[in-house]
Amino acid sequence: MSTTPADEQRLIERFLDQLWAERGLTRSTLSSYGADLRGLATWLRKQSSSLAQADQALLLGYLSDRLKAGSKPRSGARLVSTLRQFYGWRAREHVGTPDPAADLSPPKLPRSLPKALTEAEVEALLATPDVSDPLGLRDKAMIELLYASGLRVSELVGL
Repeated sequence: MSTTPADEQRLIERFLDQLWAERGLTRSTLSSYGADLRGLATWLRKQSSSLAQADQALLLGYLSDRLKAGSKPRSGARLVSTLRQFYGWRAREHVGTPDPAADLSPPKLPRSLPKALTEAEVEALLATPDVSDPLGLRDKAMIELLYASGLRVSELVGL
């Protein structure tokens, strides 16, 4: 049975809806997962295949192509996570359907810590907003909160 791009898009949307409902993932994460899966679907069509027909060899070929095209290892790791979640979900939803992503391993990520700001850089950053202006006062509060809490910018904006 052949699937159309519209069928695949509906399947992707069902998966993303399930992730949102069950795991409460952010809009940004869901958007990234959707882009990963749409990219895979497009690549598979060029290989005369589909999301439903993909096997482990095709998934490895796609991962290899993405890394050769300049994707960073962290993006490759997220892609592997997306594929494992999608095909695991698909195998659970359609009992008896094989999971070609079950044995995929993410690329090794270099272990690195983020670069910390110096005390002078922090002081300069905190002194930047004009606190006589309401927006400047808001900006200073946001910078203070980021610095004191370790929140991500996306988490702060979502408050």
